[in-house]
Amino acid sequence: MLSPILEVLGPDGVLAKTVEGYAVRDQQLEMAEAVDAAIADGKNLIAEAGTGTGKTFAYLVPALLSHRKIIISTGTRNLQDQLFLRDLPRLRDAMASAVKVSLLKGRSNYLCIHRMENAMHDARGHSKEMLAWLLAVRDWSQTTQRGDVAELVDVPEDAQIWPLVTSTTDNCLGQDCPSYSKCHLVEARRQAQEADVVVVNHHLLCADFAIRDTGFGELLPAADVFIIDEAHQLPEVASNFFGTVLSSRQLMELVTDTTTEYHRDIGDLPKILDQLEKLKKSVLDLRLAFGTTQRREAWIVIEDDNKIQEAFDQTEIELDVLKGMLEVIKGRSKGIDACLARCETTLEIITTLRQPEEPDEVIRWFEVFGQSVRWNSTPIDIAKLFGSQVSAHGQSWVFTSATLAVGDSFDHFQRQLGIFESNTGRWDSPFDYAQQALWYVPKDMPQPSERDYGKAVLEQVLPLVKASRGRAFLLFTSHRAMNEAADWLDEQGLEYPLLVQGDAPKAELLNKFVEHGNAILLGTYSFWEGVDVRGDALSLVVIDKLPFASPGDPVLQARLDAIKARGGNPFMQYQVPQAAIALKQGAGRLIRDVTDRGVFVLCDPRLLKKSYGYTFLGAMPEFARTRDINDALAFFDNH
Repeated sequence: MLSPILEVLGPDGVLAKTVEGYAVRDQQLEMAEAVDAAIADGKNLIAEAGTGTGKTFAYLVPALLSHRKIIISTGTRNLQDQLFLRDLPRLRDAMASAVKVSLLKGRSNYLCIHRMENAMHDARGHSKEMLAWLLAVRDWSQTTQRGDVAELVDVPEDAQIWPLVTSTTDNCLGQDCPSYSKCHLVEARRQAQEADVVVVNHHLLCADFAIRDTGFGELLPAADVFIIDEAHQLPEVASNFFGTVLSSRQLMELVTDTTTEYHRDIGDLPKILDQLEKLKKSVLDLRLAFGTTQRREAWIVIEDDNKIQEAFDQTEIELDVLKGMLEVIKGRSKGIDACLARCETTLEIITTLRQPEEPDEVIRWFEVFGQSVRWNSTPIDIAKLFGSQVSAHGQSWVFTSATLAVGDSFDHFQRQLGIFESNTGRWDSPFDYAQQALWYVPKDMPQPSERDYGKAVLEQVLPLVKASRGRAFLLFTSHRAMNEAADWLDEQGLEYPLLVQGDAPKAELLNKFVEHGNAILLGTYSFWEGVDVRGDALSLVVIDKLPFASPGDPVLQARLDAIKARGGNPFMQYQVPQAAIALKQGAGRLIRDVTDRGVFVLCDPRLLKKSYGYTFLGAMPEFARTRDINDALAFFDNH
C-alpha cells in the first residue's frame, strides 16, 4: 500500500496522472516524508533543498494531508501570491482536498477605505499624476473583493499614492474607524482565523511575534505547525522587528494625518494648526541636521553633535505641546484621539532611542536616505528572543531554503535563530551541474582592495560577454562598482542591451531582460536571490567579489564585537558563513532547469589563496571548474 505522500508525489500518484510533464524526484519524495514525519511527531526540521528539488510541493503536500492548522511564511509577497494563486489551488484540485486556504499580508498591502476617503476629501493639493492614481484607486475600490493593492497593476508599486490609501499600525483607527465594517484587512484576518492553511510572509510573522510580546494582541491565528520557506532571510527580518524603529517620514505622516482629521472633525481651534506647522518645521530641521549624504552609522557618531541633539530636543518639545493640545479635545473625534495616541507613542520611542544602550544587548544606529532619516535600536543577538517564540508557538516548525547549510553544517543558521533542538536534512539539486555549468576563476587578478580591481574584472568579463552573446547577469557587491561597470561597458559599444539596477523597477528590468533575449543586466544584492530566469536568456553569471558584508555596518560590527567579547572568532563564525550562503544564492541564478547551460565567474582571487576559501568551495554546487578562460569560451561554442 502506498504512503499518503507517494499517493500524491510518487510515480503512480495523482500528480503523475493529472499533471502533464510531471517528473518524480527522489529528493522531493524524501523531503516530503521528512516534513510529514516532523509534523506528525511534533518535531522541528531544518531542510535545505537544492534548486529543482521541488521543495514547495515537498512541504505543501504533507501540510494539506496533515489536518492541522498550518501557517506558511514566505520571504516575499511575490512568493506568497504564487503559493496562494497557483501552487495551492493546483494541489488542492489534484488531491480533491477540502482544506480551506487563506492569504494574509501586512496592513500596508490592503486598501484602507477611510484613508482613501480622507485623501479624496483633501485632494486639492495633489499633482495631476497623484490625482490620476487616486481616481484609479477609487474606481478599483468599488469592484475589488480582497482590497489587495497588488491587484491594481495600473498604479506602480512605488507610487506615492499608496501611503495615502493604506494604513499603518500608527494611523489605523481600529474598531473606531467609520469604515470598520467594510475593512479589507479585518476580513482577511477573519478568513485566516477560519482557514486550515494560512499563507503569510516573514515580515508579518515577526510583526505578530513582536506585538504578542508587548501584550497588545496578535496579528495571526494560533497554529499547530509553522512552515518557513526562504528561511535564510528570516534572521535579518526578525532583527528588525524585535527592535525599535522611528523615521522622520513617520513624524511627517503624523503631521499630515492630524491636519486632515482636524479639518474633517474639529475646525474651530486654529492654534492646533499653528502647532502642527511648528512640529513640521522641527522635523524638517531634524532631517536637515543629518545632512544629505546617504549613510548608515552607529548612534555614537551623533551623540556629541550639538546641532542634531538640539533638533531632537526641539522636536520632542513640539510633539509634547501638540500632545497637550490634543488632550484638551480628547473625545471629540476618533481620528484626533488616534493621533493623540500616536503622539504619546512617538514620544516614548524617542525617549527610548536617546537613552544609553544596554551593553551587549542592543545597538542604536541611524540611516540617512534621500528624503528621510530612520532611527533604530536593534538587538545584537536575536537567538534567545526568536528561540523562545519557536518554543511558545506551534508543535512543529519546518525551516527550508536552497541555502541554509555551509557545507554539511547548519550550525550558523541554528545559532542565529536559537533553534538547536531540530532535526536537519539536506537534499541536493537533481541538476547535473558538472555537465550543465562551468565555474571559472580567473588567474592573476589583483586583490579586491587594489584600485584597478574593478577594471580587471571587466577586462576578464568582456570576452565572456561577447562569447555568450549577452545573456548575462553581472552581480556586484557595491553600487559604486556596479555604476562604474555600467559606464565602462557603455563605452565599449556593445550590441547587447544594457540594463542597470535602479533605471527601472526590478520586475520591469527582469521582463526586459527576458524579452530581449541577449541583454546584460547589472545589479547588486537585490538580484542575487528571488530571481528565476530559465532558458537561453541567461547563460553567464559574474560575481565581482566574495560577498562579505560591509564592515562599516553598525549592526554587523556590534554583532562581531559581541562574538569577540565571548572569546569567539567573528570572522570565521559569522562573516565567512554569511558570505558563503550569499555566494551560493548568487551562483544559484545560473541553472534553474534541467536544460539550462552556463558559465559562472567569480573574480575574487581570495577564493583560492586564503584558507577560508575551502568554506566557500564546500558550500557551492558541484560545478565543473577551470582557471583557463579558453575553457569558458569553448563552453559557449560547444553549447
